Amino acid sequence: MTGRPTILVADDNRAVLQALTMLFSDDGWRVLAAESPSALLSRCASDSVDVIVLDMNFQRDTTSGQEGIDLIRQLHLSWPQLPVVLMTAWATVERAVEAMQLGARDYVRKPWDNDRLLAACRTQLALRRANAANEPDAGSDDDMGRSPAIRAVMRMVAAIAPTEASVLIVGEPGTGKELAARAIHERSRRHRGPFVKVHMGALADSLVERELFGHVRGAFTDAGEDRPGRFAAADGGTILLDEIATMTPQHQVKLLRVLQEREYEPLGSTRPIKADVRIIAATNADLKAEIAAGRFRADLFHRLNVVQVALPPLRERADDVLLLADRFLARANARNARSLRGYTEAARAALLRHQWPGNVRELEHAIERAVILAHADFLDEADLAIGAIERSSHPAGGDTLDAVERVAVERALREHAWNVTRAAQALGLTRQALYRRMEKFGFT
Repeated sequence: MTGRPTILVADDNRAVLQALTMLFSDDGWRVLAAESPSALLSRCASDSVDVIVLDMNFQRDTTSGQEGIDLIRQLHLSWPQLPVVLMTAWATVERAVEAMQLGARDYVRKPWDNDRLLAACRTQLALRRANAANEPDAGSDDDMGRSPAIRAVMRMVAAIAPTEASVLIVGEPGTGKELAARAIHERSRRHRGPFVKVHMGALADSLVERELFGHVRGAFTDAGEDRPGRFAAADGGTILLDEIATMTPQHQVKLLRVLQEREYEPLGSTRPIKADVRIIAATNADLKAEIAAGRFRADLFHRLNVVQVALPPLRERADDVLLLADRFLARANARNARSLRGYTEAARAALLRHQWPGNVRELEHAIERAVILAHADFLDEADLAIGAIERSSHPAGGDTLDAVERVAVERALREHAWNVTRAAQALGLTRQALYRRMEKFGFT
């Protein structure tokens, strides 16, 4: 953080924004303005911001300060190193304490004193620069990367998170669909509620209904007591239905009812239960092709696809490879009590050269394995073992069984557009068996 600092001022009153813009511009700041919570979050995702000045009340109400509290929580979850100075005409000791506990750095009452406000923001800028000097990779907890493609994804996440819209996240296995879903949840009004993930592809068809909606006593043999399902567990929060394309038409109808009527019935019951849940679906399949083939309902697709977030594969965002590799190395060191210092030039070149068919998850697994087995201070190309994986695309007699199996799994997944059900059928495996192999080879 050098040169002219950037301050983001957020208030729904344009006159206030103009006054703050002039005040901070005269003090040498680059000033960004936001008139709504969604605009504020979008700015944070797309611009480099040093300090935020945040009004505690927007259009939702005028006096409680709850919107400011909600935004503080979202900002602290997403950008914990970003200092926030709160402003309100309805300052109370209780709200000030709550805001500070949630991550706000200072609190200024309206009408503000110019010198007091400038001093508070200068102090936070100085503290942030001092912290950045001691922690050069502050804020590196975002596992998705910093490439232009990922920044565009995160801008969309920031824009849609405060809404209640259903979201469909699409992308190859390992691109970070669950991370994107969690980011939406953590920036939403439901962030205090649970985030529940259901891996639809790993569930046997006979278990889907009871897992999602639960069952009542006597619904089937061995049902000795009532058992709530995943929708009940996600009440007040968000549910992620991963690999949605693997659902049978029968189960698709039941999910469609939840989306249309916002209620469901546990297995064996006729009493509907309200579903206070935001639904996010994810898939690596081409749902339009599945609809054309008669395997997926068009009406369910349109209900789920209110907003679509498309995650690019890692091979299309080489800018993120080395950044993520450094983060995964630090984590692997911590998890395995190792102290490797980095990568050789040959290793970095290999990381950039590899196509990463398993995307970010494959990269993380490769580095974890290399850290565990390495004998030197720096990881070399041989430690990563990805050169052997690349060569195994053309199996030879000397390849290991694992290498040949990995190529067969990858080829089947690619030939069937990453549709796990069809790839499993082509390989003569159950869907669950293929998922185990995908996890083994970093394709999940």
